[in-house]
Amino acid sequence: MSEGTGHWDGMGAIVGEAGVAFRVWAPHATAVSVIGDFNDWSTDADPLASEGNGYWYAHVPEASAGQQYKFWLTNGDNSFARIDPYARAVTNSVGNGIIYEHSHYDWEGDSAHCPPHNTLVIYEMHVGSFNQGDGEVGGFDDVVGRLDYLKELGVNAIQVMPVTEFAGDRSWGYNPAHIFAVESAYGGPDAYKNLVKEAHRRGIAVIQDVVYNHFGPSDLDLWQFDGWSENDKGGIYFYNDDRSATPWGDTRPDYGREEVRRFIRDNALMWLRDYHVDGLRLDMTPYMYTSDGGDIPEGWSLLRWITDSVRAEFPGRITIAEDLHGLDAITAEGPEGAGFHSQWDAEFVHPVRAALTASDDEHRSVPAIAAAVGHSYGDAFSRVIYTESHDEVANGKARVPQEIEPENATGWPAQKRSTVGAALVMTSPGIPMIFQGQEALEGGWFRDDVPLDWRRTSDFRGIINLYADLISLRQDRWGHSRGLQGHGRNFFHANDDDNLLAFHRWEEHGPGDDVVVVVNLSAESYADYRIGMPSPGLWKLRFNSDSPDYSALFGDTDSFDVEAFEEGHDGLPCHAAVTIAPYSALIYSQDA
Repeated sequence: MSEGTGHWDGMGAIVGEAGVAFRVWAPHATAVSVIGDFNDWSTDADPLASEGNGYWYAHVPEASAGQQYKFWLTNGDNSFARIDPYARAVTNSVGNGIIYEHSHYDWEGDSAHCPPHNTLVIYEMHVGSFNQGDGEVGGFDDVVGRLDYLKELGVNAIQVMPVTEFAGDRSWGYNPAHIFAVESAYGGPDAYKNLVKEAHRRGIAVIQDVVYNHFGPSDLDLWQFDGWSENDKGGIYFYNDDRSATPWGDTRPDYGREEVRRFIRDNALMWLRDYHVDGLRLDMTPYMYTSDGGDIPEGWSLLRWITDSVRAEFPGRITIAEDLHGLDAITAEGPEGAGFHSQWDAEFVHPVRAALTASDDEHRSVPAIAAAVGHSYGDAFSRVIYTESHDEVANGKARVPQEIEPENATGWPAQKRSTVGAALVMTSPGIPMIFQGQEALEGGWFRDDVPLDWRRTSDFRGIINLYADLISLRQDRWGHSRGLQGHGRNFFHANDDDNLLAFHRWEEHGPGDDVVVVVNLSAESYADYRIGMPSPGLWKLRFNSDSPDYSALFGDTDSFDVEAFEEGHDGLPCHAAVTIAPYSALIYSQDA
């Protein structure tokens, strides 16, 4: 029911012209009141009335946006304060809720800006470390200060690691304490909206990482929220049996409770509606539909409810699952599918990283790389591909250059093989993603208290230009690489003895569309190496990762445009002779 006709719609603090209404779900409470700045934190000034279905409601004319508040709940002889589960802002993870109204923010005409999925190039970032000073926590305003750099690099989407309120000021964000509140240390809700708006002004989409496979485990007012629990577990928001167990404690939400399902779905849609984000990436979805005790079908159905809701209410946005189990069903839309648009692909990252980081050429498997590059869930863009992510560069694993040469992560082998990895990411079927600093040979491993070294953007400007050129080709900015946005793929040459791979990408075929990629993962250079080609004539060299323009350590072997002749090879109607440097990638296409 709308304001003025009785009880107001919504959950939590509902701001209207005549004060604020409050609604909370607390089925085991015997009494509930709201306390805050508006009533001097009196526990009996503003009681909530039971609505008869586990929900409690009150209208407080004196309350207004910006004031702090909590719910005061009584269960039998016990009374206690709790932060509103739907609090849109908090002072900190163990502080108070803040009454916040999304409609008060001026978006200045902004709307979502998700490019077509086949054109996306994603840059994953962690707000707290992306652009911080020494000893400081970075924030949304600091990210805004680097958006022009990202635009120049060419990415058209940033994927932001979780920004929901978490314990403390430093975290990866995968320990959500209050899922409707934006992290106060990063600047809170208005600062995040500013970031989204400024990103959109530069043609950059924002994909929000969200965590629904567990909550907490610390600073968690949801725990035994209304005083009830079974087996000394989490109470109404959590499973209270063996399904509660996760790697992060007994904190798996109860996906079978309608109120909890709606709580999570409401949150997912909030980011798209109220923050104008262009998509969602759901963290480790397997923990939503499986447990040590077996399958959790209601978790799978919740995933489908979320993806169906996004498709229906926010067409054009994107949903991405981190599942990593190679399941076609994750991105299937049929009755048995989870309905995601795309999923992180372990079938790509692990074989490709293994090939890049192996110390000896004989330990590289070109057939394994070809299988990784060609892996499919039925649609070329139903997977996100990468060699670095926050998981792949932490927890015992370092950045790719560091893994290649731990004692010299900026030396020739590290530069050469890591940039071959970049070329594979940008030319393979899928949605390419890079992790913050990867384009500047960031070394070591990812930590939330170690900022990016922005001096590297000067020291390794050539490598950044290499990434920018690859991104430009991936997005067909020069009009001669449209095939990199198409579904067509043919991995026609995979020579394990020579460690050389060649493949063909296309959308509709023809000049300006067909693209041929040649990758040498050997320490040997090859001259006049014969490979198949899809059509005769001049094929221009659009990219050579060994170009001295990218690094002073590159350029020992000259590669050129090639002429393709009408004599079949590799199952293709034509052939050409290419020259390629060690640990290098070449990209060819024909003028339209």
